[in-house]
Amino acid sequence: MQKTARVTLEQWRVLLAVVDCGGFSQAAEALHKSQSSVSYTVAKLQEQLGYPLLVIEGRKAQLTDQGHVLIKRSRQLLEEAIELETLAHTLRTGWETEIEVIIDGAFPTIPLLKALQVFQLQSRGTLIRLRDSTQSLEEIPLEEAPDLLICPDIPNGFSASLIVETDILAVASPCHSLFYQTESISVEHLSNELHIIAANTAGNSEHSHNATSAFSWTVPNVQSVIEIVSKGMGFAWLPISEIAIRLEQGELKALPLLSGNRQSIRFFSIFGKKDKTGPATQLFLDILKNECALMNIKCL
Repeated sequence: MQKTARVTLEQWRVLLAVVDCGGFSQAAEALHKSQSSVSYTVAKLQEQLGYPLLVIEGRKAQLTDQGHVLIKRSRQLLEEAIELETLAHTLRTGWETEIEVIIDGAFPTIPLLKALQVFQLQSRGTLIRLRDSTQSLEEIPLEEAPDLLICPDIPNGFSASLIVETDILAVASPCHSLFYQTESISVEHLSNELHIIAANTAGNSEHSHNATSAFSWTVPNVQSVIEIVSKGMGFAWLPISEIAIRLEQGELKALPLLSGNRQSIRFFSIFGKKDKTGPATQLFLDILKNECALMNIKCL
């Protein structure tokens, strides 16, 4: 079998330039090559393929039917090649290809989503894996630790930076029986009511200042808590940033507690890999801090 000469990326690049620039002379100028060099490259490409990709009509080169098919695929191929080169350079500079971030479920959602959006534009292809905390960082081997942990508790042996402070509010549905009494609600009274808790989040049953009821349901996340409480079942301590609209619309109402219905939570950033933290992880944290500041959340 006769061996066919392989077409190079450079040949496809020259062909694309001729198509995009509208002719051989324009392509030669854009590529800083001589027109004869551009013409030879395209002619050689067509010879290797065994059929024409361009035909000259008047003074302009037009794609043949085969040319139309191949030009789209070659454009994609070149874009992928450029991305591959960028990734190779990124790896050489120590930039992570993937970062794992564990964020407490009570952390404000809006600045987190905005930070992810901004980071994506600067990520150089780095992927982010977000997950909830299901295990103490102290129990995880260093080689398996997440790149970044954002939580209200500082594990032993780790340095932490205070990055944001937000408030949680004791709330229930306005139709809840707690609002039928005329007096403020005592802790003893609240202890007889159903407490809805989000697992592995600030304000859960493990935080004694919020463990105000002997009866509780634990659900997967903060959004589940919001939905359940809004339907009139139980009460909850919820981040104000997550329920502001429901408070305005009257779906939720702050409980008149004698001991106060608002508490602050401080979130700390912790680098799980300590001194092995990479530049992409640091960039994401910087962006997240900035988005919190722009949202007028108390940042420190």
